[in-house]
Amino acid sequence: MSFPTDASLIDSALIHIAAALLIGPDGRTLLVRKRGTEAFMQPGGKIEVDEQPIHALARELDEELGLIIDPASATFLGQFSAPAANEPGFVVQAEIFLLTIDAEVSPAAEIEEVIWIDPATNGNVILAPLTRDLILPFYRASLTAIA
Repeated sequence: MSFPTDASLIDSALIHIAAALLIGPDGRTLLVRKRGTEAFMQPGGKIEVDEQPIHALARELDEELGLIIDPASATFLGQFSAPAANEPGFVVQAEIFLLTIDAEVSPAAEIEEVIWIDPATNGNVILAPLTRDLILPFYRASLTAIA
């Protein structure tokens, strides 16, 4: 009987996604909550096989929010990893892109709710670990660096 190596266990527990730090004209950021869940998170979703992360993000934003983006307008911020909010035992590995938008969005597909929050706060909502521990602190630090 053979057992998977530690590396294969780690790979099988990873969820690869592309997600956006969407910033509105007033500096607030958009978060989404999937149907049947409690935690708000960055909009985005799983990257398909042979799909570039920015194209996965564009597809997901269109499907989930009716938001059409120009991939060239997105700035790659980096790769971030955190425990998955809705899949116990899994880790989300996210390719994060910054997008500034001035468009209306509406929840669609599996998205139940969208909110705009001041990045200096947690919006008084439950946040996914990736958003709470990495993305919002990253955005706050960038605002402090600019000020």
